[in-house]
Amino acid sequence: MTFAVGVDAGGTSTRAALVDAAGVVLGTGRGGGANPNAHAPDVAAGRIADAITAALGGRDPGEVRACVVGMAGVSKLSDPAIAAVFDAAWARIGLTGVRAVADAEVAYASATAAPDGTVLVAGTGSIAGRIRKWRLAGTVGGYGWLLGDEGSAFWLGREAVRSTLEALGRGLSLDGLPSAVLTEALGPSGVDVRTDAGRLAASRALITNANAEAPVRLARFAPLVSAAHDAGEPAAGEIVARGAGLLVANALAAREPGESTPVVLVGSVLTGNSPIGALVRRGLTGLEVLTSSDGVLGAAWLAAVDAFGEGAARPAPLRK
Repeated sequence: MTFAVGVDAGGTSTRAALVDAAGVVLGTGRGGGANPNAHAPDVAAGRIADAITAALGGRDPGEVRACVVGMAGVSKLSDPAIAAVFDAAWARIGLTGVRAVADAEVAYASATAAPDGTVLVAGTGSIAGRIRKWRLAGTVGGYGWLLGDEGSAFWLGREAVRSTLEALGRGLSLDGLPSAVLTEALGPSGVDVRTDAGRLAASRALITNANAEAPVRLARFAPLVSAAHDAGEPAAGEIVARGAGLLVANALAAREPGESTPVVLVGSVLTGNSPIGALVRRGLTGLEVLTSSDGVLGAAWLAAVDAFGEGAARPAPLRK
């Protein structure tokens, strides 16, 4: 028998799945985060290799005809020295023909078999991708916290802090979102904002707090925006509407005029009960909008296509 292996390697966890030509999942493996931007390359590569080994379950790695690794931070492998670390990990477990791709590609493939379409990702960061023949052919956005990531959890959190600073400086009510932001950042008794002097002190403390941590930590304020939006708070509603508009604009910019291919939504900002997700879907009315399901199965199917051809069966969902 011959097999295909798919891997979904994120910042916090890694999963691998072994499938046969019929799409049957024969084995799975798990490991820690393997984003080479967040973890040392040898650690990331080792975790992926160990997850693959677990999925193989003692089977001969020489029987693996294709392996697709969907990896957050895959651009790091453009550095020959880092790519060599991963190549050494594949060689250590006897695997050849490993294809590392962006995690957005496997997320897209998890939702649809359509070869062309758009993937819109909004989690901590954000990016829109144009998919052609199941591969990422171009992107819009995704420039990181300093240059973009519009509509992402980072962006929402930053706007929440900015809105709070505006409320403090302009003498506006601090009920709702501003109060929640101040409590999250400074603690329930961190500041007394009943006077102008107290507001100024709170503003300075909030700025200091935000700048003392890694910028991506601003994403922790994003759930506060959603909660305030659901409570009907205008400031939060404006942030959510603006974020959704930016994400829709990026998704449409990644598409050709009149394109009727699917759009796959990925990430916590766009899925579940997210208010931004609902607005984005509304903004994409008339298009087939899908939600990414299980990235490891998308990776496994892409590997199966590489191994067995475009008619390869799609793997059945894994039991939770």
